[in-house]
Amino acid sequence: MILWASSFIALKIAFLEYDPMVVVFGRMSVATLCFLAFGKRLYRSIEYRAGDYKLLLFMFLCEPCLSFTFEAMAVENTTAAQAGMMTAMLPILVMVAASILLKEVVKWRSWFGGLVAIFGVCWLTLESTPTADAPNPVLGNFYEFLAMVSVTGYIIALKHLINRYSPFFFTAMQAIVGCVFFFPFLFLPGTSQPTHFDTVSTLAVVYLGAVVTLGAYGLYNYAIKLVSASQATLYVNLIPVFTAIMSWMILDETFTPAQCMAALVVMAGVYISQVKQER
Repeated sequence: MILWASSFIALKIAFLEYDPMVVVFGRMSVATLCFLAFGKRLYRSIEYRAGDYKLLLFMFLCEPCLSFTFEAMAVENTTAAQAGMMTAMLPILVMVAASILLKEVVKWRSWFGGLVAIFGVCWLTLESTPTADAPNPVLGNFYEFLAMVSVTGYIIALKHLINRYSPFFFTAMQAIVGCVFFFPFLFLPGTSQPTHFDTVSTLAVVYLGAVVTLGAYGLYNYAIKLVSASQATLYVNLIPVFTAIMSWMILDETFTPAQCMAALVVMAGVYISQVKQER
């Protein structure tokens, strides 16, 4: 979660000099190059079953294709701290998806907590004001919400397949599929091609690919194999805290008092929805 939180900071830094699609493709390329050194391990612990390709395609479409696209658009329009706060919606979305798709029983307290968190997110968004670094925070927060919807689809599919495939395989394929998917975006109208080399922004791209993509996704995919999806997703609630701290320390971002209150409401709603009820 620390690594994932740092990705919002690195994206902001990379976007200072490079087009978002260039950054995302660069991130996927760096991760793919790192995995080439471990190519043989990709084929270990794979138990393919007929029809798995459907879930695999859906999973990789959700993450990284859709989620990275929405996340890049989000960070371009809102602050890193607010984008990080929106990740608090992920446990709620996973809860809803699990109740519908996996037929898990969800307690009334969880639904109430989800509504409280949604109210807090709406409040946080309404209190946002455009700045030079966040020209359209309302739109940016909405894009981040769509990114969390995409991640929810990824998690549900991952839980179905994780016992038949190694976490290393999923992490490597995310990088490879993302590299192929985002390559055509480099040539679309409106995508600015790099005109110069910037050391800091380039290092941010390398960090996103070599550390966040390999480290964060690798660790999370391994965690999903060991614990339930809802339990693993619970730790996502730490991302807003880590992002806010790093945004303040590195990017000098601040929250207004009203935004701080809205953020507390989001966290309170998530806590209510996740805390175990006494029998």
